[in-house]
Amino acid sequence: MSTFDDRERAFEAKFAHDAEMQFKAVARRNKLLGLWAAELLGKSGKEAEEYAMEVIRADFEEAGHEDVFRKIAHDLGSRVDEATIRERMNTFLAEAKGEIVARN
Repeated sequence: MSTFDDRERAFEAKFAHDAEMQFKAVARRNKLLGLWAAELLGKSGKEAEEYAMEVIRADFEEAGHEDVFRKIAHDLGSRVDEATIRERMNTFLAEAKGEIVARN
């Protein structure tokens, strides 16, 4: 094994780890966003958890975050404006990343 091979393997492992952490953070962000929206929609308990899972699943419709934004914006209608939804998405992503870092 050469040093180059070791460095390459380490880089690939770090890349995979970082991608996994990003995936987990986005999924956690979507759950937090879903729970927040559920509260605004008057949902609680199991109904709120189910709605949060719908938001998580919405993220698999296309690449990026616009699919999640569209779902939340559609479901909330005029209750919340676009800027507030996007601000919450950013806030919850930062919170989710902090939670993941704290666990590791």
